[in-house]
Amino acid sequence: MQLYDDLEDFGSFDDTVAGDVRDPYPELARMRRDEPVQRLDLSDMPHDENKPIFFVYRYDDVARVLRDNETFSSSIILDFFGDALGRDVMLGMDEPAHRRHRALVAGAFTQKAMARREHDLVGRIAGELVDQFAADGRADLVRQFTFPFPTKVIASLLGLPADDYPRFQRWSIALLSILTNRERGLAAAAALRQYFAQILAARRAEPRDDLISDLAAAELDGGRLTDDEIFSFLRLLLPAGVETTYRSTGSMLFGLLSHPDQLDAVRADRSLIPQAIEEAVRWEPPLLSITRVAARDTALSGVPIPAGSAVMPMLGAANREAERNPDPDRFDIRRQGRQHLSFGHGVHICLGMHLARLEMRVALETLLDRLPGLRLDPDGDDPHIHGQVFRSPTSLPVLFDVAA
Repeated sequence: MQLYDDLEDFGSFDDTVAGDVRDPYPELARMRRDEPVQRLDLSDMPHDENKPIFFVYRYDDVARVLRDNETFSSSIILDFFGDALGRDVMLGMDEPAHRRHRALVAGAFTQKAMARREHDLVGRIAGELVDQFAADGRADLVRQFTFPFPTKVIASLLGLPADDYPRFQRWSIALLSILTNRERGLAAAAALRQYFAQILAARRAEPRDDLISDLAAAELDGGRLTDDEIFSFLRLLLPAGVETTYRSTGSMLFGLLSHPDQLDAVRADRSLIPQAIEEAVRWEPPLLSITRVAARDTALSGVPIPAGSAVMPMLGAANREAERNPDPDRFDIRRQGRQHLSFGHGVHICLGMHLARLEMRVALETLLDRLPGLRLDPDGDDPHIHGQVFRSPTSLPVLFDVAA
C-alpha cells in the first residue's frame, strides 16, 4: 500500500489539515466573549448543504451539547469517518445502540483493568523506548518516545506482532487523512480489514489473553459481534488510542519542560503527576473540537439551531473559560478547581481515558527516573505546540545527564 508509506509521522497530517497554527486561543477567547454560539451559513462539511453550521464556545453550552445526546446526535461522525472506520463504528452511534456496544468493550478499559497492565506492558514499553537513547545525552522525545509509545501499547493490548507496529503508525495517520485524501484513507481501511481478518480468524480458533480474543468471544443481544463490528472498533482504536495519547503526552512534557520550576516540583514530589496530567489536557487538549448534529430544533444561549445542522463544540475554548479556570492561558499544575472537557462528557466520554492517564503517568515517571537533569535543549529547533484542530508539539529536543 504505497498510498501512505510517505507519511512518517503525524506532523505530515497536521501540516495538511491545519498548517503551523501556534496559538488559536486569542481568537477562541474573542468568539467566546462576542459570539458564544456562532452561526455560519456556508460550509463544505458533509451534511445537509441547506443547513447552517454552529460553533459553540462557552463551557456550559459545550457541556450541554456533549451531555444531551438525544438532541445532539453523534451520527454525523459517520459522514466524516464512516467510510474509513466502518458504518458500525461506536463513535457514530446514539443510544441505545451505543450503550450496548460500549458495554462489550468497557471492561477492558476500566481503571482496574488498566492497573493490571501497568508494569508488564505499559512500563515495559516505556523502558524499552528509553533504552534506545538513554546513553546519548540528548533526544527528540516526540520522534523517539511520545510518538511510538501509545502505538506499541495499543498493539500489545491487541496481541499483534511487534514487527507490525510501524505499520500501525502509518495506518492511523492514513485513516484520519480521509478528510483531505480520500483515496489514502480508504486504502488504509481496506488494508486494516484484510490484516485484522487473518488475526481474528486465528483468535476465534485459538483465543489468547488479548483484546481481539475478547471481542471475538463477546456477545451482543444474545449473539456474537459480526466481523464488521469488530473491524470498526479495531480501526477506531488506532487513531483514538494512538493519536490523541501521543499528542497529550507531548503537550504535557512541553508544558513541564518549558516551565522548569514546575518540572522540578514534579521531580521532587511525584504525587503532583496526576495534577500535571489534568492541567496538560485542559491547557492543550489533543483535539480542539468535535462534531455533533442537531436531531431536532433546539437553541443554545438563545440562538436557534434547526434540526439537521452541524454543531461544533469547541473544547479548547471551553477549557480556557476564565470563570472556571482563572488565568486560563497559564500552564499551572497547582491550579485549584481545574475543570476541562478534553475527555468529553456524557455517554460518549472517552472510553480510553484511564489508559491515556496511565500512559501519561508512566511516561513521565520513566523519563524522570531514567533521564536525570532532563531539560529542553537550548539549541533545539524552536519546539512549540501547533495545530488548528489536532494539537501537539512539533518536536521536543532535550538534554539529560549520562552517568560516567
